[in-house]
Amino acid sequence: MKNSSILIVIGKQASLDDLAKQLETIRALPARAVVLIIGEMPQYPYGTLGVPTGGIADFSVEWQESVAANTEALKVKTDEVEALLQQHGLSGEVASVACEAAMVSEAVARHAMLCDLALVGPDLRQSETLFQEVSNGILFQSPVGMLINDTNGTALKQPEKIFVAWNTGLHAARAVHAALPVLRGAKEVVIGSIDPVMTQLRDGEDPGVDVAKWLTHHGCTVVVRQYPGGGQDVGDCILDRAAECGADLIVMGSYGHSRTRQAFFGGTTRTLLEQTEKTVFLAH
Repeated sequence: MKNSSILIVIGKQASLDDLAKQLETIRALPARAVVLIIGEMPQYPYGTLGVPTGGIADFSVEWQESVAANTEALKVKTDEVEALLQQHGLSGEVASVACEAAMVSEAVARHAMLCDLALVGPDLRQSETLFQEVSNGILFQSPVGMLINDTNGTALKQPEKIFVAWNTGLHAARAVHAALPVLRGAKEVVIGSIDPVMTQLRDGEDPGVDVAKWLTHHGCTVVVRQYPGGGQDVGDCILDRAAECGADLIVMGSYGHSRTRQAFFGGTTRTLLEQTEKTVFLAH
């Protein structure tokens, strides 16, 4: 991760203590920090769009006060984060975005485009919609991977052991490629396949061995394991197997099924996104 540009997406209520830990880890790499502060604006009163030409729109006092409060809170947080960057002697920049939730994903994606990795602050979980839009912007509209639940910076420092949830799908391969700088720093990488179909046309006769060879050429120490699902949800199975082997980080491809299907019926990605105990690196 040396010389990388790392995007940190936070909200107005983000803990400066948690952010300070992440910034110190980034400084030690050394890398550059791009902090993006999201301020979800109150919904625009679209009823005012019907005002006749030359007429005066009547915005409610409450809406105007909410906008002003949001703008002020963003300014205060921006000043605090800029001071924190200077305090840690860290190269980087701070930006803020104030928009409705539906526009958040595009705003986040623009900032992620020229970064190498995106970290999502835990405070954004206070709004399920906001957290989802930030995740969508990174995963679907940018070329980088997303790191969640890494409040102590373990995944960025040097994780002892990484669990890679592996299948032969494109998304899993993309996740491994995107996480390669982190994988190289781990003492051990466990390639775990859940209920693999051991045929030549599916997951191969020895699932995981192919990606293990590739990672070994990059200097990784790799162990390959195949696990029976036992009827358990795949996401829960991944979490349990990662915990059993003592992994500090899970690397996984996201949304092998459509977002709509996962929204209605759940899925592996949704399980990993919603949990807060295990640090996860996701790429699509």
